[in-house]
Amino acid sequence: MPGEELLRTPLFAWHQSHGARLVEFGGWSMPVQYGSIIDEHKAVRRAVGLFDISHMGRLTFSGPGTVDWLQRATTNDVARLAVNQIQYSLMASETGGVIDDILVYRQPFTHFVVCNASNRERVLAQFERLRSGAESQLADRTLDTAMIAVQGPAALEVLQPLFDQPLGSLGYYRLAMGRLLGAVDAVVSRTGYTGEDGFELIVGATHAEGLWDALLEAGSARGIRPCGLGARDTLRFEAAMPLYGHELSESINPYEAGVGWAVKLGKGDFCGRDALRTLKAQTNRARVGLRVEGKRIAREGSVVMRGDRAVGTVTSGTFSPTLDQSLAMALVANEVAAVGTPLTINVRGHDAAAVVVPLPFYHRPASD
Repeated sequence: MPGEELLRTPLFAWHQSHGARLVEFGGWSMPVQYGSIIDEHKAVRRAVGLFDISHMGRLTFSGPGTVDWLQRATTNDVARLAVNQIQYSLMASETGGVIDDILVYRQPFTHFVVCNASNRERVLAQFERLRSGAESQLADRTLDTAMIAVQGPAALEVLQPLFDQPLGSLGYYRLAMGRLLGAVDAVVSRTGYTGEDGFELIVGATHAEGLWDALLEAGSARGIRPCGLGARDTLRFEAAMPLYGHELSESINPYEAGVGWAVKLGKGDFCGRDALRTLKAQTNRARVGLRVEGKRIAREGSVVMRGDRAVGTVTSGTFSPTLDQSLAMALVANEVAAVGTPLTINVRGHDAAAVVVPLPFYHRPASD
């Protein structure tokens, strides 16, 4: 809100002293770039990049009523989680819109939820509204912890020497608890928002800068680069990962957004279940990928046309650094969602030819 002081991550001083361009994002002062966004993007695709993601909300749940509470508040089936497993899930409104998309971690004695920075207060309010006397405690750990992402094909090589637990065999959407730098208690998960292999680390806030510097030193021979929100957005876009406020919102339901697989209608009652059951049968839009002719970028809100009829709206668009072409994601009517369908996008008053293509746009190469 105007006039409110922005929150700062534990790495704010480092970003400031190393020439980052800082912007407001979700109520936080965050680095959007240190130099070239394209160079940062390519570093992650080719080697390894380092991201400060401490603005993400981090909530700890403990107590015997935790699973029931999380089941009422989220769309996926928390009861299916094994210890040290992570689950992608959603928080739905009573009308079936998306309040936020989240990750639920099951640790040996607690559960942990990671949510989007801009939605943290709404997520906390929704959890409290759905507490229903749950014998469980919720602690907001966002301000006393830090979260760092190490992403790219060399992420394992860079991180493993600093962590005392084996990471090579850690599966995707799994976590390990151990120590970094010999003394720093940490949760390390094989997760990310870039389409590459990588890890996300949660440590106490006071350890963030020492860990950040150690990671940069460990990755120096592999060309590691600190990366900002700009590269994080182009990377997630190429991997067709939805961004809240673009591909997800309270006016976009999970089925049209392409994340209906994270809604388990058969698990028992949860907020929004009845509305989502109806929406599943009635949804008439779909999220699609579009390849756009030329180099014009179809930004969010650009109208998608079939002939002289509006059939959808762009949710995100950019010129892909990896694929060297203009691409967009859009919500379009089901009847024009098939791959190969020719469409037109109105880009700032100019008609740009486009065609529906499969998502994701980018798949990382198979490992040897």
